[in-house]
Amino acid sequence: MTTDKTTDEQLRTRARRLGFYGLVANWTDFGAEPWVPLLLDREDQERQHRSLERRIRQARLEEFKQIADFDWAWPKQIDRDTVHELFSFQFIGETANVVLAGPNGVGKTMIAKNVAQQALLHGYTVRFTAGSAMLNDLAAQDGARALERRLKHYCQPQLLVIDEVGYFSYSNRHADLLFEVVNRRYQKLPIVITTNRPFDEWNTVFPNAACVVALIDRLVHRAEIVTIAGDSYRLKEANDRAAAKAATRTRARKGAA
Repeated sequence: MTTDKTTDEQLRTRARRLGFYGLVANWTDFGAEPWVPLLLDREDQERQHRSLERRIRQARLEEFKQIADFDWAWPKQIDRDTVHELFSFQFIGETANVVLAGPNGVGKTMIAKNVAQQALLHGYTVRFTAGSAMLNDLAAQDGARALERRLKHYCQPQLLVIDEVGYFSYSNRHADLLFEVVNRRYQKLPIVITTNRPFDEWNTVFPNAACVVALIDRLVHRAEIVTIAGDSYRLKEANDRAAAKAATRTRARKGAA
């Protein structure tokens, strides 16, 4: 009897949470009907599906290769175990940042996008942005209120992924804006950041910016830093394609002869 009452109350609470107020108001008439749990299940599933679709749209990941296609043998240096640990999302619970550092084409963005995608599937809200896009967006805001709205845009998601910091040089204004984003999320919400520059070269990314030391200090505090070394995998793929086409042309010429 206790179990039935408990189950009945759980169903009624669930129906109220899902907004079936008419059903709740007439619970004595319909609460025991066998279709009620099925209705609640279907509504829950639909809401979860729509929530995931909305969060995927807001994340703006675009196309990327799945982590299953990552060639772990290609980089000269990569801590595979640490990368795999990122997908446990312990760093989100610890509000620890993740820094993926290395030269062009070694898979930093691919890893970051896969972490972002899996975070979405685990129910987190995610925002993915190129560093230049975010900083230019913030710098373009006209007035304090407009800037505050855009700062919230980047600071509210449970996970923020900032890609390709270090490929361009920025003004002091851009450095201050990045510091503001990092500082607002500091020890509250994590950031995954990819960069092609070691931190001791960030003074060339943000020349003459007074906040660079403080920015790096907050970014790396309790951060998981994954350093990847090696040659560009994109260049390898381009060379492989060129070699394959050359071999095809050679076979065609021999066949024609």
